[in-house]
Amino acid sequence: MRYLLTTAALIMSVPLHAQVKTPDRPATNPKSLVSPANPAAKPIPIEALATTPSISGATWTADGRAVVIAANISGRANLWRIDSPGAAPVRLTQSDEAQSLPVAAGDGNWIYFQQDVGGNEYPDVYRVPVAGGAVEQITRTPDIREGNLLASRSGPIALVHKAKSEGQSNVAVLAPDGTVRVLTKETDPQFGWSPVAWVDGDRALIANRRRTDSRVIEVWRIAVADGAATKLLGKADTIYEAGGATADGKRLSVTTTEGTGQRHAGLYDVASGRWSWLKPTPWEQNANAISPDGRRMIVRTSLDARAGLATVDTATLAETPIALDPGVNAATGQQPFSSDGTRLIATHSGADSVTELMQVDLPANRVTALTRFAGPALASAGLPKSQVVTYRSFDGTPVSAIVTMPFNLKRDSRAPGIVLPHGGPTSQALDGFNRTATALASRGYVVIQPNFRGSTGYGAAFQAANHKDLGGGDLKDTVAAKDFMVATGYVDPRRVGITGGSYGGFMTLMALGRTPDAFAAGVQMFGIINWRTMYRDQDEQLKAYQRSLIGTPDADAAVYDAASPLTYIRQAKAPLLTLQGENDIRVPRGQAQEVADILKAKGNIVETVYYPAEGHGFQRRENQIDSLKRTVEWFDRYLKPAQ
Repeated sequence: MRYLLTTAALIMSVPLHAQVKTPDRPATNPKSLVSPANPAAKPIPIEALATTPSISGATWTADGRAVVIAANISGRANLWRIDSPGAAPVRLTQSDEAQSLPVAAGDGNWIYFQQDVGGNEYPDVYRVPVAGGAVEQITRTPDIREGNLLASRSGPIALVHKAKSEGQSNVAVLAPDGTVRVLTKETDPQFGWSPVAWVDGDRALIANRRRTDSRVIEVWRIAVADGAATKLLGKADTIYEAGGATADGKRLSVTTTEGTGQRHAGLYDVASGRWSWLKPTPWEQNANAISPDGRRMIVRTSLDARAGLATVDTATLAETPIALDPGVNAATGQQPFSSDGTRLIATHSGADSVTELMQVDLPANRVTALTRFAGPALASAGLPKSQVVTYRSFDGTPVSAIVTMPFNLKRDSRAPGIVLPHGGPTSQALDGFNRTATALASRGYVVIQPNFRGSTGYGAAFQAANHKDLGGGDLKDTVAAKDFMVATGYVDPRRVGITGGSYGGFMTLMALGRTPDAFAAGVQMFGIINWRTMYRDQDEQLKAYQRSLIGTPDADAAVYDAASPLTYIRQAKAPLLTLQGENDIRVPRGQAQEVADILKAKGNIVETVYYPAEGHGFQRRENQIDSLKRTVEWFDRYLKPAQ
């Protein structure tokens, strides 16, 4: 309790440290949050939540008559064709392995996609006829990652090519006969290339060259014939990220931090070097694809923890918001426009609406649902609602969070609560559909998802604020989220848990060890306990990312000590459940084993579950159901009073 009082005092007092720059917004009064009345409310069944399909890619067919999606409708992430809005999806593939990111070949006959083995993140390229039929494996390279496909109109397909032994990645071209030719020759393991658009009659590619920490991105033009690459945009400590290009390659849609330090969108004329800027916004803004006729581009604007889409007239820069409901909206696929440029595919989700694929008729600005995944158990009226809030952290910095509030609570400080930190850390909690938050909130838990320092969406300074301070200021932001939740008057400070995956799992371990009295139970999924063994065991590309966050074990030993939950975990008191994929290359299995061994030897309550044939996150439906059930049962056991 003393820790809670100290934290609250820091939040209410004049900050002793300089605030981190973020968009201006007022703090939310915790007492303004209200638990809605709903006499019909009941717990949402775990099976209904876990059987809601996740979409892992979508594409128009070449003729624009249908949409092909990768989705786990059957419990596995396979390919399905949707012939008209609301029509029952037609199954194209069947595999236990996860398939994703489909693209339509220019000849109109094939859908290409990527598929890995047991979540190992080294996919090969496959294809299936648009009309249905036998699946063909095109590449067989277990030590090379081939993915992020981009189809041309004339036949070849561009892709990202990465050897397992290297940190860097390159752009390659897959010919119709199945041969792969690598175009770029990156030597710096801190950089990777990705194709953006085919231009000039498919004789050239626009590509991004990105540093692992995403703080430097350059735009290049690559000649397909010989791989000759010309830098179009690039400068130290600056982002220039192409989102699309006109067919002739003369104009690019670009996201940049030039001049502001904040991501904002513009059109770039390659020949003249002239920029056309969109109207200013305090929030991060990202340029997306340009339509095949060059008349429209798509812009996605962060709205705190939500995201809106707009079309932009490339001649006048007039913006037209797309008529999607508030929530998390995104254009979907490498080329989200239909071939005639009049329709767009997008996804929408909200706290009380599952992720659905939408078709946007652009001339009429009319939105039609392509999928209808929400069954009766997930009707909006019965799902808990959310609110985006802002609170002040220990140094006065504004931190945004999403609060999912159960129905029918009394403001009597008796409800249990859950803090749910996101992964990354260069990521963001968004106010969309979240199975874990919904499962817990429908069972009486107040849930808060903080966007702690290091998160995207709030500017470059905020994103960089946890550099070489992982589990420091960002942990304080996360504990302050608990204090905000308690200050609503609904939550018992002695009955708050914490759970997250990947960096959210790291944050869970850090919170339990470094603030042992703050949380009464924890569930961590594939979280990091020891940055040194992480660096030793993980993929080369991920090592490069780790260096961008905390340096190297030899050069930055003190940073590694301060940032590893291993330093603090023996102080942990709360019961801990760990959920881990056997094949995880991002956070290898040994991390979970280290946690289990230390806490078992200490006599703590600890349980560890390993899922075979799973990687970083669980793809198989039975494991999604099992992991969510275990999470709910763990918190019910340790946070709710005995019945």
